[in-house]
Amino acid sequence: MALSALKELQAGDHAPLLVFEVGRNSQLASLSYQSPFMRRIFMRFPEVLFIHRTPNPRGKILYTFLVDGPGVQPECSLTRIVYFSVPVKENVEGLVQLFQTFKKFNPEWERTCTILVDPYFSLLPVLAMEFPSAEILLSAFHVSKFLQGKFYRLAVEQSVKKLLLTNLQHTVCSATASNLKKMHTLLSDSVPQDLQPDLHLSWLLDDRIWLAHRWRSKAESICYFRDLEITTRVISQFFGIELSLERSILSLLEYLKQNTDKEGTSNSDLNTPANCTPPEPSAEITKLQEVEACIQHSLQTICAEPAAQLCLVEFAVVQRSIQLIGSSTDKVNVQILEDMHEVHPQGPGSCTCHFSQTFGLPCRHILTVLSSQQQVLQPEMLPEQWKLGCRTPPRSVASLASILGSRWNVALDKELLVAFLTGEVRRLLLQCSREEFERRYNTLRELADSWIGPYFQVQV
Repeated sequence: MALSALKELQAGDHAPLLVFEVGRNSQLASLSYQSPFMRRIFMRFPEVLFIHRTPNPRGKILYTFLVDGPGVQPECSLTRIVYFSVPVKENVEGLVQLFQTFKKFNPEWERTCTILVDPYFSLLPVLAMEFPSAEILLSAFHVSKFLQGKFYRLAVEQSVKKLLLTNLQHTVCSATASNLKKMHTLLSDSVPQDLQPDLHLSWLLDDRIWLAHRWRSKAESICYFRDLEITTRVISQFFGIELSLERSILSLLEYLKQNTDKEGTSNSDLNTPANCTPPEPSAEITKLQEVEACIQHSLQTICAEPAAQLCLVEFAVVQRSIQLIGSSTDKVNVQILEDMHEVHPQGPGSCTCHFSQTFGLPCRHILTVLSSQQQVLQPEMLPEQWKLGCRTPPRSVASLASILGSRWNVALDKELLVAFLTGEVRRLLLQCSREEFERRYNTLRELADSWIGPYFQVQV
């Protein structure tokens, strides 16, 4: 049905430009799409292209082309999109076909002088071959997102991470040579030398990257990063989920049609000079930060210290990558760049992920639901033994506290494995009948004697 709906898009006088292939399994294998509105936008602003890649769990990559550059003001988040394409495979052959289809749709491609890409775009020679007169640069937005992700994963103190993230936001929104050099110095002084190569600090001093962005004022930069964040998140929410390619594309196109209609599809909307003066510094971002701070406070207030540490680590994952997939009255499906899990937030919150099932604590998926609904952790959502001030905490709480306060090593890894196995054997022995207990105990006795030897007094 979804494939039939795609074919129906090609009918009518104002039909979009649409090319797709169907694989042997009668499912969509590749697609290139451009609506008449997208076509008109690119005709007016072909000079600078911004390319964003979005993966999905089925191994497909969606390429989204947006117009960029000084002529495009104010930069509406969705109305700058000019082309969608999903190649059969992300290889040389697949990308050659993708770019050649784009050029057939848009003869104005010869006027493109700059193409902005992300650091993970590995097939740059293909892009250079298909656009020989264009300069290919890393985009300031993607470099910022790349560094942000790296900072979250750095093995440094939380205060240092916060300092780096705050300075990064200031630097990219005011990308002067002086600010970029200060950021480079801060990273060189704050991050251990063995971790610095992974950050690609040279990008901060590559003036070609920032010249393509520096013409924006600070207010315009805040708008620019905010709108691109919204756009890329919307695309991920529709494409980056475990649906058929046809259904996810149709859902995305329908959403874009509805929302671009709301924003107005007049071409003049994209080149009317305007001073983009966002609320302080974006009401949406400020509200999100307040919600996240409240969730962190509720974790530290309600949970015992070891549980709070574990949940804060889970929430750190949520803060850097969140995709709310869908919800109903009694459950919410959440995916954070991993397998999808089912969340039941009411009562003692539960989730189908391993973390929730093992510890009974709020996992990243439950915390995602709380964040999206602007709620905080409630005492009834936490098992009694994990609550702060519990009079009879289980042994696991104390042992977990010592584990979290230690550093990983081989001996600790073995100790954890032995502890988990011991606990599981103990549970199985306690829950069986007397006859079954005797049989299991004797089996363990025989295993111990045959492994270590009966000449040692081995306690089972």
